[in-house]
Amino acid sequence: MARPAVFLDRDGTMIEDVGYLARLQDVRWFSYTVDAIRLLNRAGFVVCVTTNQAGIGRGYYTEETLRTIHEAMAAHLSEGGAQIDGWFYCPHHPHADLPAYRSVCACRKPEPGMIGQARERFDIDPALSFVIGDKMADIGAAVHAGMRGILVRTGYGEEIWASHDGQVPGAAHVAADLMAATSWVIGASRASRSTS
Repeated sequence: MARPAVFLDRDGTMIEDVGYLARLQDVRWFSYTVDAIRLLNRAGFVVCVTTNQAGIGRGYYTEETLRTIHEAMAAHLSEGGAQIDGWFYCPHHPHADLPAYRSVCACRKPEPGMIGQARERFDIDPALSFVIGDKMADIGAAVHAGMRGILVRTGYGEEIWASHDGQVPGAAHVAADLMAATSWVIGASRASRSTS
């Protein structure tokens, strides 16, 4: 049976956006992230991270460095009883400095390619699934994948929310942060299931 999923942006949503994150010591967690992900786990969601990582294509850090950072993040979450089921990233950019990564791809958000990769790995029901992030690219990915998108007002989200006078195009909801988004997602999911 297909399961509901939540796709989380990384920078500005789970952790502070410090620009091109290239060093493990620069990971700065939001205080509520572990608790929010644990709640999503307990509510039965497949939880995945989908993150654009053009810094790889620009030569700021390598895929190996990114994997090391994600392994350390996963360990931190595990210590708090939380789990990410899949980590997906896009290293490409149309103007990447490294030719191997210079492309217009299907995985760079707002394209839904990373969500598609997750759907190949997990049995996911798009109609019951959500995307949470702080950029319009996250909302775009949700729309393209047939999911509901939630904009968080952390990271770039506050600026986006303000620039649209609180009416963010394509967003199913705008939340203060990941914990508030998680609460809304769980409530909306229960409502959807009770009416289906």
